[in-house]
Amino acid sequence: MAELKTSIEGAVATVIFSNPPKLNAMSYDMWRAVPPAFAELERNPAVRVIVCAGDGDKAFISGADISQFEKLRGTADAQAEYNKAVEQAYLAPVNCAKPVVARIRGICIGGGLGFAAACDLRICSEDSVFRMPAARLGLGYSPTGVRRFMNVLGAANTTDIFMSARKFDAREALRMGFVSKVVPAAELDKAVADYCRMVAENAPLTVAAAKFAVRQWQQDEKDRDLARAAKMVETCFSSEDHKEGRRAFMEKRTPHFSGK
Repeated sequence: MAELKTSIEGAVATVIFSNPPKLNAMSYDMWRAVPPAFAELERNPAVRVIVCAGDGDKAFISGADISQFEKLRGTADAQAEYNKAVEQAYLAPVNCAKPVVARIRGICIGGGLGFAAACDLRICSEDSVFRMPAARLGLGYSPTGVRRFMNVLGAANTTDIFMSARKFDAREALRMGFVSKVVPAAELDKAVADYCRMVAENAPLTVAAAKFAVRQWQQDEKDRDLARAAKMVETCFSSEDHKEGRRAFMEKRTPHFSGK
């Protein structure tokens, strides 16, 4: 059954894309399930970091479920509706105030590559394989989606992966800056858990303010909300967490942040 699964362990939530028979290809219902899943996790004050992962060890997401295209993308109206669901799914990790980490093992292709690009950071195993095959399928890729890749990869690398539609490995993904860390497959879970634990221990208001500010500078000037970004910084300085951080520093102990 193609579905999204969510779980919470301590301060870390995990969203699992599950469709193992099709290497976790995203069905239309899976795309539509992403925004409400993220909204629920964002509302949960216990959650400080969200991890996105594929079900099993063969794939993160192998793209959209192409078997549904004839039925669900066969007309202009249907295509528009399908594309809207995909874009809303991509925007879920982008708009989420909490940090989102993609845990990538195995195949990360097409829609999977696009979703990973929408996450804040990506950590992958050495056996991961990446590809943007739109040019092999005759698909048009939205300008917004292309820009999302440019924000991560830069113009030259984005042009390369779209024009060539070639596969590239974990080492090249690291060179391009698509992933921030590559580890042996056996160490992937620990690497992701260690990183998320480190982030979760930090002040949530500061983390959210930094994520929001980064997003503003990635947008066109007319779309930036720098006033809100500045307000979020002011909130950090007036927070109880800032007081706790100062006290912990002076007392040479680990701070315990409440997000307030």
